[in-house]
Amino acid sequence: MTMLLALGRSAIAALALAVLASIAVPASAQQPTQVNPTASSVKEDQLFRQMTRIDGRISIPDAKEGVLIQPAGQSWRQFHEVTLPWIGAIAILGMLALLVIFYLTRGMVRIERGRSGRTIMRFNAFERFVHWLTATCFIVLAISGLNITFGRQILMPILGPNGFASWSQYAKYAHNYLSFPFTLGVVLILLMWIAWALPNRTDVEWLKQGGGLVGNKHPPAARFNAGQKIMFWLVVLGGAAAAISGYLLMFPFYATDVEGMQTAQMVHGIVAVIFVAVMLAHIYIGTIGMEGAFESMGTGDVDLNWAKQHHPIWVEQEMAQSRGASQGAPAE
Repeated sequence: MTMLLALGRSAIAALALAVLASIAVPASAQQPTQVNPTASSVKEDQLFRQMTRIDGRISIPDAKEGVLIQPAGQSWRQFHEVTLPWIGAIAILGMLALLVIFYLTRGMVRIERGRSGRTIMRFNAFERFVHWLTATCFIVLAISGLNITFGRQILMPILGPNGFASWSQYAKYAHNYLSFPFTLGVVLILLMWIAWALPNRTDVEWLKQGGGLVGNKHPPAARFNAGQKIMFWLVVLGGAAAAISGYLLMFPFYATDVEGMQTAQMVHGIVAVIFVAVMLAHIYIGTIGMEGAFESMGTGDVDLNWAKQHHPIWVEQEMAQSRGASQGAPAE
């Protein structure tokens, strides 16, 4: 009897082991004994292609803090660290090289008939104030903005870590606060000069003849020639793009999310470096590139021969108005 009980217990134990084995084998078959590090299931780029972003659960009200991984940030980092510096270097250094070559080959555009000794007012005091307000703010904005892209590579070895940190802090303050008068200046420029900045048929001929900068011809122009009109719209549209994208960065997450902030920074960076390159050409023409040009924004009065050479249509209009005003004045 005892032997039969022992055999029964052995049979039950064997049956139980068999049942456990049948259950355990499928479960173990689902778990790999080794992990393949090159398997597609663990490739990061494939995961990012499947998911534009990975969010987690958070208990605080700020929902954007729940973003664990935002793959577009990798594209932004590549742009910020590699692409933008290359765009800036090519645009700015390329423009400087072109201006040097142009000056060496063309030289300063002279007043062909020499100075007449008579002047005509080109810009009044308010126009000059708005121009210099916008220009001064732009120079500070350009220097402080370029510091973000190139300062670590260029200035830190010269100033040292502590000096560069202090300089960058003040540059940031200047960049933020001077953006407001710069934006005001762009708006005033739009309102002041838009009536003279609209394209017309004269601009086509001016462009065909190279504006007097290429060759010896001096095509007729009104108060603004085609080149100045192009510069006007570059300032207005570029200034608007820089201001809007800049304010999105200055006041983060009020009007956009993380992806929008990254896009705004890309737009701001590209517009800024192109703006700097264009302004270098503008500064060149207004100083060493053309004799008598700086006086228009210096004193506001330009030599009459300079005005007749570069803006003959405008001179005729001003002379006609002057004659009309003198003829209409009552005799004493």
